[in-house]
Amino acid sequence: MHHTNFPPGGWDPETGIYNTNIDAQIQQAFANVDLCLRDAGGKGWAQVFRVNSYHVPLNNETLGIMTREFKKWMPDHKPIWTCVGVQRLGEDDMRVEIEVVAHDAKE
Repeated sequence: MHHTNFPPGGWDPETGIYNTNIDAQIQQAFANVDLCLRDAGGKGWAQVFRVNSYHVPLNNETLGIMTREFKKWMPDHKPIWTCVGVQRLGEDDMRVEIEVVAHDAKE
């Protein structure tokens, strides 16, 4: 049993630049989580069982986008999710950080 913890944000993995559109940034953050999990030898979002997300700001628009992306990336299961609004994240343009814990049964 192996648990892996990743806290990606919504930056472009090629340029490191943040799209200031909140929808686009959250979509990119979900894609970055998937990329990190696969780079570590996992199967992506299918193995995620715990999610902590941090948002600037946390509002109904953000919650709707997050819920939509959860359904897109994890159509067959629902992880435990803790969602927190914060005043600031690691970069000025950073609006979301998603931290996941995934389970890989093969190890």
